[in-house]
Amino acid sequence: MEHDKSFLGTGWAFPPHFTKENGVEMVSREEDIRQSLFILLSTTPGERIFRFDYGCNIRRWVFEDMTLSNETLIIDCISDAVLYYEPRIDVERIWLDTGDMQEGILRISMDYRIRETNSRSNMVYPYYFMEGTNL
Repeated sequence: MEHDKSFLGTGWAFPPHFTKENGVEMVSREEDIRQSLFILLSTTPGERIFRFDYGCNIRRWVFEDMTLSNETLIIDCISDAVLYYEPRIDVERIWLDTGDMQEGILRISMDYRIRETNSRSNMVYPYYFMEGTNL
């Protein structure tokens, strides 16, 4: 028997997708949380018209050396953004995989617990330093 977890939230799928039959495609439950985290990490503060403070300023470190201090600052930035803008979860651990930095990829891994269900989940967010450029 599956428990109804719709109380975790329902929102538009990202990226938005429309069908003739159902209109806008919706996501709910754990998938809604996962997509919300991707949106949060992809948004730079100042991009949202009515929520200038929303987002995570990972771009701040694009041209910085990836030292232990900067890695710690990135993790703190992500942790703060999730704390303020994703109240449905508790972050248990965030770590960075810098193995592909020469190719312009920083992998951000996060273990988290969903507060309402006490279920644990994880995600990997690939941050592309050269996305949207001709390099």
